[in-house]
Amino acid sequence: MNVQFKKGVLELCVLVLLCRRDYYGYELVHTISENIDISEGTIYPLLRRLTKEGYFTTYLRESEEGPTRKYYRITNRGQRYKERLLDEWNRFVEGVHKLIGEEQTI
Repeated sequence: MNVQFKKGVLELCVLVLLCRRDYYGYELVHTISENIDISEGTIYPLLRRLTKEGYFTTYLRESEEGPTRKYYRITNRGQRYKERLLDEWNRFVEGVHKLIGEEQTI
């Protein structure tokens, strides 16, 4: 899959997942990579940027399986941003489907 295309979609995926519940970084990587081929190096810069922009907050939680984990929680601002991106995504997908459908009838 095209790297630039994937980067744009990953932002939406991270926002949607964090609307469901809080995640720590590696857990996000694992969850997303079950469906999309990604590396850790793709997600962590995205998490830092979205946190800096006020879409997430972070907190630390002790882990029974290793070091303390940094969890990400979506803010109200992040939820509103996710809704805007989701609307854009749905319009984009609808347009692509129309174009693909037109091609198949030619």
